[in-house]
Amino acid sequence: MAATASTEAFRAARDFLIQHREDYDTAHRDFEWPDLAEFNWAFDWFDVIARDNDRVALWIVEEDGTEQRWSFAEMSERSNRVANWLRANGVERGDKLILMLGNQAELWETILAAMKLGAVLIPATTLLGPADLRDRLDRGGARHVVTGSADVAKFAGVAGDYTRIAVGPAAEGWLHYGDAYDTPSDIGPLPPTRADDTLLLYFTSGTTARPKLVEHTHASYPVGHLSTMYWIGLQPGDVHLNISSPGWAKHAWSNVFAPWNAEATVFVYNYSRFDAAQLLAEMQRCGVTSFCAPPTVWRMLIQADLGQLRTPPRNAVGAGEPLNPEVIEHVGRAWGVTLRDGFGQTETTLQVGNSPGQPLKPGSMGRPAPGYTVALVDPLTGQPGDDGEICLDLSRRPLGLMVGYHGDPELNAEAMRDGYYHTGDIGSRDAEGYITYVGRTDDVFKASDYRISPFELESVLMEHEAVAEAAVVPSPDPLRLAVPKAFVVLATGWPPTAETAVSIFSYCREHLAPYQRIRRLEFAELPKTISGKIRRTELRAREGDRRADGDVRPSAEFREEDLRGGASGAGVP
Repeated sequence: MAATASTEAFRAARDFLIQHREDYDTAHRDFEWPDLAEFNWAFDWFDVIARDNDRVALWIVEEDGTEQRWSFAEMSERSNRVANWLRANGVERGDKLILMLGNQAELWETILAAMKLGAVLIPATTLLGPADLRDRLDRGGARHVVTGSADVAKFAGVAGDYTRIAVGPAAEGWLHYGDAYDTPSDIGPLPPTRADDTLLLYFTSGTTARPKLVEHTHASYPVGHLSTMYWIGLQPGDVHLNISSPGWAKHAWSNVFAPWNAEATVFVYNYSRFDAAQLLAEMQRCGVTSFCAPPTVWRMLIQADLGQLRTPPRNAVGAGEPLNPEVIEHVGRAWGVTLRDGFGQTETTLQVGNSPGQPLKPGSMGRPAPGYTVALVDPLTGQPGDDGEICLDLSRRPLGLMVGYHGDPELNAEAMRDGYYHTGDIGSRDAEGYITYVGRTDDVFKASDYRISPFELESVLMEHEAVAEAAVVPSPDPLRLAVPKAFVVLATGWPPTAETAVSIFSYCREHLAPYQRIRRLEFAELPKTISGKIRRTELRAREGDRRADGDVRPSAEFREEDLRGGASGAGVP
């Protein structure tokens, strides 16, 4: 594929960020999003860099040790065959296509093929059931489904006039994806793709309500993820590993657009059960130079021997939820690498992050990414300041911001009100522009008339060697209105006893202000969304329901006042 004017505009923006990857001031001050009228990332970028390019684009290692690699040229050619085959089977420009596959080559082939055809992708996790799939077909208006043969049974009760395509062994009533490879690779003329044409419809995880339907274009995610590339610090030739499941936006962030924008290799290690030692061994063997994982994975990794990875990655980043300072410090001690935090949403690309080579401030998630103007807006006055809701200035609308919530004008009006896009997250900014995450607007609470940030308390809890994971929510209290309560997942080897609770309470007393102290503690598994985020809303509701009939405590709950004299009174109502 020949380079176009759009290709060159995109390349200039990308090269500028790579050139200034460790010069944040210049990158943020001088970066400009490319002005694109027509742009199809699969044609105008991927196929251009793939021409006669034998470098590895995709490298997948399985749990049993088998592995496969595909070059940029091979992925371009294979996606052309798939595009021609999909078109022959009725996939047209603007059609919605549900893509429900695991980390396998056919996933990336179909992404590229759908982009080339101008179809609209609806990514879906393989964990979805029939009710979720029905919702995606109905609200998403999907006309085609591509899924693995092992998951076709989920659609048995999901009626509808949609094309059924199965990847893997032949499935009765479904087209066989493997036939695509017998299709010619020369792709015929196709109408131009406008940069503002819809490319993606993401169903968010829906922790508190029905999933929202986030709409992105051929520019907002493919080009918008230049900010993500910059934050990670990716360069041509990197081998980038991102721990993420297909179907979620973070997979597109770091398994598709950011690495391939940088001409890096997408490396995948497929496993059925997380094994830190084996993951580190594969990273060492395969020469991973760049690594992104959610905080849950980082918390599990620091329970293992990080020192077995003799050649740590140059880039180490985390996103999805804030990284606790203890995790960052542990990785730094073991690898000599700065683990860097970043903030973004399904609705956007990377908004705020600690970019390579910049001073790190404990607890801070960094500064606004190039191309993003971030304001902290007081929820009460609506005025920008140094504390408030993290918002994006729409007068300087970043390219990486979604079009809106598809089919929901009321929700769009609420999210885009008063000249800002409202993230629903609270932050605080210091004199040097570093932003510290405080919490979701619905997670922050008051105790004894003091505002409490769950993240601050959870970060201190994570410093205790007994704590593997923690979530803090308000627990109703007749005197203080609410007190901070911690739900704790214990590290291996620690028993859920009063003695353990005493140790954790004592640590919190030493490291938290009196008004912040954890007053109640319960050892329990944490409820999570299927994308791995802690459902604090569920814990909060559980606490409210428990206290509705008075101050009746669960049998597994420990209270600080009971334990001040020792462990003998633990858990006694």
